[in-house]
Amino acid sequence: MLKKNQRFANFRLPKQGLSPALSASARNIVLNLWNASRWELVIACLAFFLGVAPALAAEAAASDVNPADPLAAKPADDFWTRPNLLGDMGGLRTALGNGGVTLGLTETSEVLHNANGGLKRGSAYHGLTTLTLGLDTEKAFGWQGGNVNVSALNIHGRPLSPAYLGSLQSASGIEANAGTRLWELWYQQKILDDKMDVRVGQQSIDQEFMVSQYAGAFVNASFGWPALPSYDMPAGGPAYPLSSLGLRLRARPTESVTLLGGVYDGNPAGTNVGDPQAANRHGTNFNLHNRALYIAEIQYAVNQPLPAGQADSVAKDAAVRTGLPGTYKLGVWYNSQQFADQRYGSDSLSLADPASNNNPASLKGNYSVYAVVDQMVWRQAEDGPRALGVFARLMTAPGDRNLIGLSANVGVTLTAPFKGRDNDTVGVGLAYAKVGKNVRGLDRDFGINRVRSSETVLEATYQYQATPWWQLQGDVQYIRNPAAGQNPKDATQRLGNEMVWGLRTNITF
Repeated sequence: MLKKNQRFANFRLPKQGLSPALSASARNIVLNLWNASRWELVIACLAFFLGVAPALAAEAAASDVNPADPLAAKPADDFWTRPNLLGDMGGLRTALGNGGVTLGLTETSEVLHNANGGLKRGSAYHGLTTLTLGLDTEKAFGWQGGNVNVSALNIHGRPLSPAYLGSLQSASGIEANAGTRLWELWYQQKILDDKMDVRVGQQSIDQEFMVSQYAGAFVNASFGWPALPSYDMPAGGPAYPLSSLGLRLRARPTESVTLLGGVYDGNPAGTNVGDPQAANRHGTNFNLHNRALYIAEIQYAVNQPLPAGQADSVAKDAAVRTGLPGTYKLGVWYNSQQFADQRYGSDSLSLADPASNNNPASLKGNYSVYAVVDQMVWRQAEDGPRALGVFARLMTAPGDRNLIGLSANVGVTLTAPFKGRDNDTVGVGLAYAKVGKNVRGLDRDFGINRVRSSETVLEATYQYQATPWWQLQGDVQYIRNPAAGQNPKDATQRLGNEMVWGLRTNITF
């Protein structure tokens, strides 16, 4: 079980590798982190962002190794340039790797503040610790093409959105009930010379379906798992922090085309009553009795980098190396459960009618169609890091049985925005969620309620890669017409537009 305040009392900073100008301040900051509270951790991260990190970048830029790449200016085993904070852990990672075992441990901590509008002003700390174990069966015991994956989550702190915002689209993609839970537990097997693989077990489909690479840079939840499946799928669907038993098949008929298809239990909570996360508190409700969720996606990739070691033909090499990479996806999902009509009862009267029996009409099944685009549109140099990418994601669902009838994300990201900051990313994105037609109709039927329409989030973010294992992210969000124009605590009133800002830190141990 993961501990909320895991400490590393025996951790020591390296005595070599830092310039005299940096050694004292850098060691003091990092040593203090191990004894800090989570609030102090965020403050320390901000201090690093404003002081030590720029000095490190300046020192690296002065190196004669490669002034444009500060991470390459130090040895690979240097504390500041290795991929994990704990390094090889005294040879443990190497020993495990030789046996086919990989260990991953990450911490995401953030403080977000609502400065205007919403339910009330205020700040909240929220954090997520993720532990992942992987097993390569060929290295472990000679079985080719097999992989086992198990992951667990420790969610701590208090999310901002329920208490301060009341918005449809949560301010952070890691917001969830506090607790420790199993996340994924699956086995994957490659077949047909690696042109196909099958995965079976407890899975979170947001890791493979509906994914936008460029949208992943943003903090708001809708840029990860969009508002439409979050509200329209039972229990929010098998997506963070929940998962469902299922089977997924992936095929690559050509180098450009990938086909994904899966069938999963239709409700990861196992019930439609109460809080889904509370109903499946530890992630161990291995349900197969809630009908089924079917999902399929086709992906078309252009100008992708060639696999390592693959021989290049002249024509293929020219096409891949001069074109700008992009990925285009089209998908559909269908859930075979019964769904409640959002406006009419089983007696065909509006649920707002005093004569209604207050039993919503039952509708068979639910579905959505979606499209995702990730495309690099500009690159400063063929082998350089600075590049501009755009993304768009659009999905729609029937308006009679769903709270959200349409959701969309669009945005742009720039990698390496400044000289010497090759691994930083800056981005601006917009997330939009429109309420379904029957929800709007029911609001009108009540007469006194505000009629819900749509909610829009505009986000600007900057990811500062302080070290390969430490990332800081400043973020600002403006939420227009939160909760689609209706206060969730008083349907006759609206919420004021919201301004959210905050700081997130990601550490890879």
